Amino acid sequence: MKTIKLKNGSKEIPINKIVCVGRNYVEHIQELGNEQHEKPVIFLKTVTSVIYSGEEIIYPSFSDDMHHETELVLLIGSMVKDAKRIEAEKAIAGYGVGLDMTLRDVQNDLKKKGHPWTIAKCFDTSTMLSDFISSDDYKLTLNETVTLKVNGEVRQNDKLNKMIFNPAQIVEYISSLMTLEEGDLIFTGTPKGVSKVNRGDVLEAQIENVSKLNCKVV
Repeated sequence: MKTIKLKNGSKEIPINKIVCVGRNYVEHIQELGNEQHEKPVIFLKTVTSVIYSGEEIIYPSFSDDMHHETELVLLIGSMVKDAKRIEAEKAIAGYGVGLDMTLRDVQNDLKKKGHPWTIAKCFDTSTMLSDFISSDDYKLTLNETVTLKVNGEVRQNDKLNKMIFNPAQIVEYISSLMTLEEGDLIFTGTPKGVSKVNRGDVLEAQIENVSKLNCKVV
């Protein structure tokens, strides 16, 4: 069973489902040549793909172009359906850092064929998580900086306030499509600077005042 650990507490929360938002930063949309949509782009990742800080990301044999995507991750603490803005804000129980590793070559091929992105997003070890800080212990301002280093070199460095859709808006929208429950995780999208990683690379991701993680690609 995969769980979420909250800082300053002993409770471990089982992960229920993982919902992801794509194309939530304008400059990231532009760097990949994608189209900006009026509503969040939603996809799912599998719980079996989850690993934690300090573990290793395994480079799949069926790809030659794996990219890092560093993201703010929301932990849902209560069941919500068709949430209004205030209810959506209250449903966020914590914040963490996540890496949504993406097989860009596989994804691009699937997109050309009009197929889902599942293979490019759900391979084993494709979802790395930090520990989480409770929303009772820290109030997110969106002025926090999200950073990603590869072998000490900064690849991603941006403010959370560049998100097109903020956390409450994201929860509000997703809950209009599906019921959200305690233990659900929401990846909120990645800023610009995504790039290829290679076997042997060491990744360090951090969101200011929230959490951090590190891992090696093998």
